Amino acid sequence: MTGDRYSHDRAPAAPDHWRAPRATGPLRASITVPGSKSLTNRELILAALADGPSRLTAPLHSDDSVRMIEALRALGVGVDPEPGIGRFGDDLVVSPIWPLRGSSVVDCGQAGTVMRFIAGLAGFAQGEVTLTAHESALHRPMGTMIKALRDVGVDIDDGGHWSLPFVVRGHGHVRGGEVVVDASASSQFVSGLLLAAPRFDVGLHLIHRGERLPSVPHIDMTIESLAHRGVHVERPAAGEWVVPAGPVRAKDVAIEPDLSNAAPFLAAAMIAGGSVGVTGWPAHSTQPGHQLSEILTLMGARAVRRGGALTVTGGPAIAGVDLDLSAVGELTPTLVALAAFADSESTFYGIGHIRGHETDRIAALVGNLRALGGEAHELEDGIRIVPRPLHGGIWPAHHDHRLATTGALIGLVVDGVEVDDIGTTAKTMPEFPELWAEMLAGSDDAAHAEPEHDLAS
Repeated sequence: MTGDRYSHDRAPAAPDHWRAPRATGPLRASITVPGSKSLTNRELILAALADGPSRLTAPLHSDDSVRMIEALRALGVGVDPEPGIGRFGDDLVVSPIWPLRGSSVVDCGQAGTVMRFIAGLAGFAQGEVTLTAHESALHRPMGTMIKALRDVGVDIDDGGHWSLPFVVRGHGHVRGGEVVVDASASSQFVSGLLLAAPRFDVGLHLIHRGERLPSVPHIDMTIESLAHRGVHVERPAAGEWVVPAGPVRAKDVAIEPDLSNAAPFLAAAMIAGGSVGVTGWPAHSTQPGHQLSEILTLMGARAVRRGGALTVTGGPAIAGVDLDLSAVGELTPTLVALAAFADSESTFYGIGHIRGHETDRIAALVGNLRALGGEAHELEDGIRIVPRPLHGGIWPAHHDHRLATTGALIGLVVDGVEVDDIGTTAKTMPEFPELWAEMLAGSDDAAHAEPEHDLAS
């Protein structure tokens, strides 16, 4: 696909802005992305609760994972780097202690997994643990987690405001039992409770009652990670989980590449033309990004898994779609960028929960597209995109890594798109600008030895 009709000359980027580079022709690249943030932070939590040391191979090293590591260290857990073989940093060896250490302060930064998962662990500390966050993240929903933890016996002082910052008065153990939550705002409430549950005195019987349960693959990821460490979660009914009290087995774990962070690179082939492959693509994964092959095929691409890589090739046009993204809401920003260049309008729904991420992603995407001449509409539970010719301009990141990468995608074929804070991609992928340049430079390293499997069939 060419971008001529979307071009618009602009002045040089402001000194503190990142001018998105344009593609000069069809792409031909093979990219390796860092480890999964979701898996890294879950495995760090489980390793901290385990019955011995664990090693995480090829973990993510980013702002979010650093916040998790610092949080665990503040609670007395040993997290030590050791040389690994990956290009993105050291492996991590986690040495648990029990009970956890109190009299500590945990700064969650902007990391939802840290604030929800560490809150579940803080009751195991001996003494007070104060949880706080970056001022841009203090709005993120925490009331459900606070109430649930109180229901299982955790002593929390939140000053009556049901949000960060708050103090957990740890007593070295948590009673557990039955608790009912409304996790409509975030599946992380469920995952945070499930991860801590094996260490509760009597385990956990967790019931979700609410209008929706977003990001179910992330809950499946949590359950699978627990199973790998010998904790088998029963699911007697939809939205109901039973976790027995018992040990969490120490285990060495290899972290998969972050498939959602791969989304902008794969989508680039559809916007700029050509093919982009992402190496290390697992045959099976609970990551939401694993559904990209199916979604991108629906939107007009060809997706092929060969030699352990997923390669996406752009088609003659991008197809408008009508999709329920409730299970894969984190892919919305990338798919909105594709929809802006489609041959018909698109509607994405089931994503009201993404209003509570680093920013209100629906409002931010609509506002950013309109500022570049696009047409987009907020829906109660989604977003509608009507393709229009775009021009250059400022693309605010709103402290949101996925908004920043969306601006980079649009800038492939729209001249003069300036992302005001590309550095926010460090939240989950510090190497993004480097990898984006690598993709645009093109590489022809894809393996050809194994038979290909067309994932569209």
